[in-house]
Amino acid sequence: MEKETSLTKNILVDDKIFIIRGVQVMLDRDLAELYGVETRVLNQAVKRNIDRFPSDFMFELTKQELENWKSQIVISNSIKMGIRKLPLAFTQDGIAMLSSVLKSKIAIQINIQIMRTFTKLKNQSVPYFDIIKRLEKLEANDKDTRELLNKVVQVVTTMQSIQDEAKQNTRQIGFKI
Repeated sequence: MEKETSLTKNILVDDKIFIIRGVQVMLDRDLAELYGVETRVLNQAVKRNIDRFPSDFMFELTKQELENWKSQIVISNSIKMGIRKLPLAFTQDGIAMLSSVLKSKIAIQINIQIMRTFTKLKNQSVPYFDIIKRLEKLEANDKDTRELLNKVVQVVTTMQSIQDEAKQNTRQIGFKI
């Protein structure tokens, strides 16, 4: 039973991590739900300890970011969502800091699960770093890349014309009507 609960929470955590401003974050409402508290209680605890949450730990979404987020999760009616003010987004560091603000056993257990999920997601993305570095290198050598692509296009075009010429010079086999 304990494994099932852990697995279920892991799935819930995966679905609640979003990329906003190029950073993986979780929103206050999702964290509050996982911790078993109301969003206002979580936000109140954060405001009482605001010095622990610099801008790289937590930030408030803009209206545009909120609209983008709603379109990501395909929800159109903010009234039904219960959003009265712009949500707070917590980075991995901000979530770690939450464990010092919310001191219940559930909060600590959930925090550990969230940290494990963030680590798992980071480890899954490691193979893509090499691809990203190569793409950045291509962008940096834009002139060289264009010249190389032009040569490739010339070779392909030449091969195509040779094939077309060969087709025209071959005799048709079969019945002639």
